[in-house]
Amino acid sequence: MQRRQPTSTRRNGSFPFAGALNAKSKASPLLSICLVLVGAILLLVYAFSGPGLFGGTKIVSKIEGDFSCTLELQRAIPILKKAFGDSMRKVLHVGPDTCSVVSKLLKEGETEAWGIEPYDIEDADGKCKSLVNKGIVRVADIKFPLPYRSKSFSHVIVSDALDYLSPKYLNKTLPEFARVSSDGLVIFTGSPGQQKAKVNELSKFGRPAKLRSSSWWIRFFVQTSLEEDEGSAKKFEQAASKQSYKPGCQVFHLNSYH
Repeated sequence: MQRRQPTSTRRNGSFPFAGALNAKSKASPLLSICLVLVGAILLLVYAFSGPGLFGGTKIVSKIEGDFSCTLELQRAIPILKKAFGDSMRKVLHVGPDTCSVVSKLLKEGETEAWGIEPYDIEDADGKCKSLVNKGIVRVADIKFPLPYRSKSFSHVIVSDALDYLSPKYLNKTLPEFARVSSDGLVIFTGSPGQQKAKVNELSKFGRPAKLRSSSWWIRFFVQTSLEEDEGSAKKFEQAASKQSYKPGCQVFHLNSYH
């Protein structure tokens, strides 16, 4: 209609609906001004709220943080220290962002900490690269045997790594974790219903996360001859209760191979 208005104006005397078109033409500038104002307001709101308003990077990073068991583990480190006490003397962490976990463990004092990062760390910061250069953190594919002797660590703690492995590789990886630990294996894994999928997970992890139920994991532990460490589980629950801590991920305590 906008393109035909000039023609209809010239034919005002002969065109029977010219009055109606003239009314619309008078209203159209006001409509245009209103649309411009609405657009300006939306742009201002977008600028001040950041790109996450319409599903951008802010929301993606929030999803990653809310459902990251590695972040959950960092919150739980004081609880684990309380539960295990002096026995938690030499720890191997396995999972993404292991540099952050290792750094936090080292700050606890009286605990040696080592890490295995299963994925690339090209975008790692200087602190992480320093840990790698010192050999404290290694980048290694956990689908293959770990480069450590049996019982090299008192505890092995795993987070966000097993959710991306198929049962075929879990059959090999979990026994390796139990082999290199002497006093226990602690696993932090996602729960079904958590939207753990990330935008970059296919390129980084190779496959989307498979969030399994506790019953699935318990059956799998039995199949791989891994026994639940009921004593450690109870101590962890008691320590968590005293500090009003409720895990956002599933936490399993397993015995090492003897």
